[in-house]
Amino acid sequence: MRDSQPIVIGLTGSIGMGKSTTAEMFKAEGVPVWDADSTVHRLYSSDAGAIAAISKICPKATTSGIVDREILKDWIKKTPMGLQQLEQIVHPLVAQDRQKFLETNPAQIIVLDVPLLFETGLNTSVDFVVVVSVPADVQRARVLARSNMTVAQFESILAKQIPDADKRAQADFVIDTSSIDMAKAAVLEILNTVRSNQQETPDA
Repeated sequence: MRDSQPIVIGLTGSIGMGKSTTAEMFKAEGVPVWDADSTVHRLYSSDAGAIAAISKICPKATTSGIVDREILKDWIKKTPMGLQQLEQIVHPLVAQDRQKFLETNPAQIIVLDVPLLFETGLNTSVDFVVVVSVPADVQRARVLARSNMTVAQFESILAKQIPDADKRAQADFVIDTSSIDMAKAAVLEILNTVRSNQQETPDA
């Protein structure tokens, strides 16, 4: 049992905005970070229940006891309701993993790194929302510089995400990741603010 509840920060941002780099900055300051994407990767590679359930809806996607993400992506594109079927399997497992992380971590501040924080409604379950952002042209250049990324893929991903402007409008803090130094300074400022808030707020 812990004596008090941690302050939970939800970290999010659209593709190419620098979220992963910013998450590492929080880690460098001693803040534990739960990573939604890493959790899904782990489920696909080592969770027997998830792999077995996915094999039932897409047998070709499970090979050598793990989930082949590329085959699964292709299946989703070709299968009506395929994404919804997958989400029904994966989302509860991800939520369980996230809750376990929150309940067992002794830290006073915890970051949840969730790409689709707003899209999944998780923004209402955290104490503060941090959105990472850069100008659209910088975002586009970053993403298209990735190997195997096409303009069509980039635009398809953007279409599934809430616009950056809307995320920023709903954020408690916005971190401009145009430069590493700016982002680091913002992370430190956010942690100082959150810690001050924590000290001023008595335990319920």
